[in-house]
Amino acid sequence: MREKKILIVDDELFVRELIKIKLKLYGLEIIEGSNGLEAIELAVREKPDLILLDLMMPKMDGFEACEKLKSDPKTALIPILILTARGEQAFKEKGEAAGAVGIVTKPFSPQKLAEMVMDVLNKGRV
Repeated sequence: MREKKILIVDDELFVRELIKIKLKLYGLEIIEGSNGLEAIELAVREKPDLILLDLMMPKMDGFEACEKLKSDPKTALIPILILTARGEQAFKEKGEAAGAVGIVTKPFSPQKLAEMVMDVLNKGRV
């Protein structure tokens, strides 16, 4: 069985590194991007099993990237967990409306995030 592949897209290198270190402990392959355009390009090319997508990024925000990924038949079935520093209910609702399976508010516990990732990989949801 092949290693599960996770795409982490966040414009903050520190956040990507923190998540990458934790998820590698679970034997997951990690791909990284730093903006919404890269999220789409990498998702189409790499076909990850799950995408962790920040909302506030340059070039294309996470909402737009999520909507584009969910509307493309090549990437529509990839589950997306949204990462955001914005905890307001409106942001959560907009993320779910864009097609995300869950929302993770920053700051987050790397362990809890890893558990959510594994839940989505194993059950398809959080």
